[in-house]
Amino acid sequence: MIDYPNIDPVAISLGPLSVHWYGIMYLIGFAGAYLLGAYRAKQSNGKWTVDQVSDVIFYGAMGVILGGRIGYVLFYQFDGLLNDPLSLFRIWEGGMSFHGGLLGVIVAMWLFGKRYKKHLIDVTDFIAPLVPIGLGAGRIGNFIGGELWGKVTDVSWGMVFPTDTSQLIRHPSQLYQFALEGVVLFSILWFFSQKEKPRYCVSGAFLFFYGAFRVVVEFFRQPDAHIGYLAFGWLTQGQLLSVPMLIGGAVLVAYGFRSVKPLTHSV
Repeated sequence: MIDYPNIDPVAISLGPLSVHWYGIMYLIGFAGAYLLGAYRAKQSNGKWTVDQVSDVIFYGAMGVILGGRIGYVLFYQFDGLLNDPLSLFRIWEGGMSFHGGLLGVIVAMWLFGKRYKKHLIDVTDFIAPLVPIGLGAGRIGNFIGGELWGKVTDVSWGMVFPTDTSQLIRHPSQLYQFALEGVVLFSILWFFSQKEKPRYCVSGAFLFFYGAFRVVVEFFRQPDAHIGYLAFGWLTQGQLLSVPMLIGGAVLVAYGFRSVKPLTHSV
């Protein structure tokens, strides 16, 4: 067993104001996405400008926050929403959903594309390699906050989380997600997008690999107590929501490459 570092989730306290590490991780994610987006814009042969990157990050932030919160109460606390509709607005109580945030970002990117007269998929192809930065930072925030821990285990790197009343040794699944959704997914998308790819391919690759990684990690992550397993004693809500991403991503990549017209040669 490895000792959990037990970092104070509050990074800074200024009187009644407390700044949590989770919020700082959001800021790190958006800042990192902006810096890499600015770099990509300069390599885009005039298709993107740094000012447009600033705007697309702002639109994306709104999509993540609004979509993440709405998605959480719809996907994970729908019964509670019916009993208490105002729970949707109590963000300070916690609860964000990646899948809801994804839908929120897609809507935000559509609005951005309308403003700048860009095809929705051209926008998502551009931002897809930037997203894992925020995903990875967010999982570090989960780890510091001692939340979303994994299932009970006997592996040598298991940890006891102070927020777990059972005090059992568990998988540090937040770190698994940091590695897969953050480091590995970023590496795949960054190198895949270095050379221009057909429309749909980069967005499709993001959906496919995120969906695949999330399905795998859910086997190690403790399901939400109020939901548990949906079927077979192992299927979780996270897996159910990720399967359409995996399938849709594969379809987009295949469509993108098939839509490229082959070169013709005169004889």
